[in-house]
Amino acid sequence: MAYEIPVTQARAELADLINRVVYGGERVVVTRHGKPLVALVSAEDLRRLEELPEAAEEQVISSVSTVGSGASAQGERQRFGIAAEHRGATGV
Repeated sequence: MAYEIPVTQARAELADLINRVVYGGERVVVTRHGKPLVALVSAEDLRRLEELPEAAEEQVISSVSTVGSGASAQGERQRFGIAAEHRGATGV
């Protein structure tokens, strides 16, 4: 699981975040308004991602895009009166 941090806080802590990624092996997802914006990964992780076949790359992108969307999703749907949701091609 990636560590999430709002973009405003990430600006102030960039050097520390870089150290966490490089030396701690962590992955950091920077969010804006609670939604994933960018991910900080090590150069080694990036190299491995770039070597993946396209199908595997899509799975990684899908995984990152779901970070932070979970427990509150049902509450948000009720709050806005949304009765259905899109679950993608797999129905998951």
